[in-house]
Amino acid sequence: MPALDRPVWASLSTHHSSLSVGNALAKRFLSDVNLFASSRDNSPQSLAALSALVSRGERVYVLQAPDIIVPAGLSAVRRAKGVQMVAGRSLSGEPRRTDIVTLTDADAPDMLALATLTEPGPFLTRTHRMGTFRGIRVAGRLAAMAGERFRFPGYTEVSGVCTHPDFRGRGLARCLSAVVATHIESRGERPFLHAWKSNQAAISLYQSLGFELRAEVDVAVLERMDTND
Repeated sequence: MPALDRPVWASLSTHHSSLSVGNALAKRFLSDVNLFASSRDNSPQSLAALSALVSRGERVYVLQAPDIIVPAGLSAVRRAKGVQMVAGRSLSGEPRRTDIVTLTDADAPDMLALATLTEPGPFLTRTHRMGTFRGIRVAGRLAAMAGERFRFPGYTEVSGVCTHPDFRGRGLARCLSAVVATHIESRGERPFLHAWKSNQAAISLYQSLGFELRAEVDVAVLERMDTND
């Protein structure tokens, strides 16, 4: 099975293994890094290992091309379909701005605040440690950002793309997405990303940048079911 079909597992078991907990059957990101988790496959043993990683009161996100099987002991509190898109051409020819900066730990509070406001996906206090993030500030305010999330041999995901409502309509998300993708290309890797299947505006934006639809993905938010002790 291609690594892109299970990008969370591919990332957790390679580039991001130091930010993970789990074993050879299932892993999840550290609780302050991200909410994503994955089993190695849909075998009963792997699904049981995934279930064991989720404590009562916790939620994890699962994203993969194969249909998600909810492990025993967990319930799906949300399910949706997304799309996975892969860059079909180089984005190095996209227009550039001179005010793009590389975000650092010092920017982490502003990054978390912007992601909390705009909800580009799970974003926690150390999500920015998953890869390089770029941003644009306007009068000192973080107006927009984009960065890297899942990464494994040959591929890195463009993620965390968001713009503050006060600064939308200026093409900031497009510009930052292209900059992040070009940085990924410079390492000899291929950029990819995910979007909700229902978000046609985002899909159209990424298609205009040169990303091509590769597959639908199944997405679920899982939590441990209440049990009577």
